[in-house]
Amino acid sequence: MRHPALSTLVPSLRMSDDSRGLLLGLAGVAIFSLTLPFTRMAVAAFDPLFLTLGRALGAALLAACWLRRARAPLPARADLPSLAIVAGGCVIGFPLLTSIALRSLPASHGAVLVGVLPLCTALYAALRGHERPSRGFWLLAAAGAALVVGFALAQGGGSLLLDDLLMFGAVASAAAGYAEGGRLARRIGGPETIGWALLLAAPPIALALALTLDAGQAARLAAAGAGAWLAFGYVTVFSMFVGFIFWYRGLALGGVARVGQVQLLQPFLSLAGAALLLGEPLTLANCAFALAVIAVVALGRRMQVKR
Repeated sequence: MRHPALSTLVPSLRMSDDSRGLLLGLAGVAIFSLTLPFTRMAVAAFDPLFLTLGRALGAALLAACWLRRARAPLPARADLPSLAIVAGGCVIGFPLLTSIALRSLPASHGAVLVGVLPLCTALYAALRGHERPSRGFWLLAAAGAALVVGFALAQGGGSLLLDDLLMFGAVASAAAGYAEGGRLARRIGGPETIGWALLLAAPPIALALALTLDAGQAARLAAAGAGAWLAFGYVTVFSMFVGFIFWYRGLALGGVARVGQVQLLQPFLSLAGAALLLGEPLTLANCAFALAVIAVVALGRRMQVKR
């Protein structure tokens, strides 16, 4: 399903679907790259469960407005399982696990761990039979992931902590949601995919939020500063809705495995965001490592992926 208004955001003249998909995917990654720094800011004032439920419910309200204005048709019954996977992975799983981990884990460290997400996304798509990457693609994807994990281990003194495992669980959740959403977006559109997934999850989220919002939680919300609410607004509007519009459209045009490799750049955009927003150090080693991963992405762009 094509969306002319969205397509005009990326020049289409003499540009293949693969190239347009990569550019749209890059726009989505740029938006997602600030998710961890802003989440780190938010969990300093908000409970991780409230942050997860609140951002999802706020994004669901935005999605409802968009779907109504666009007069989007209801999803087919056959699409409900895929929408449930998107909701479980991207609306609940990734936000909740990262929020818990980032109470003590620096955003810069968590950002590096997210670097394995492209490989996990491609693996999920291959296991589901959606795409068939070539051997060269797998070798380069594995090399990029090995660079990221090696860097994470070096930063962690050679070991992985519980928070690291939570981040890897978040990555697995997001990979399932990305791959299913990218496949579904080819048929119903990117905004519709994330929009209906949010609305599908909204009723149980609203119930859970009502049950967990007690007097103590209300007092903490009232005491939260402007920075915490700004962070909450970003992860609600951009991380939970706007970013997915670009991301799922990019995956639909260029393929899950190929466009997913663009996300190898996200850790380093997040590192820059953590340095600017949180004052976390950005070292020369981080920059050199970023260049190495960018080189892997560029080579992976040339590898064959059958769809």
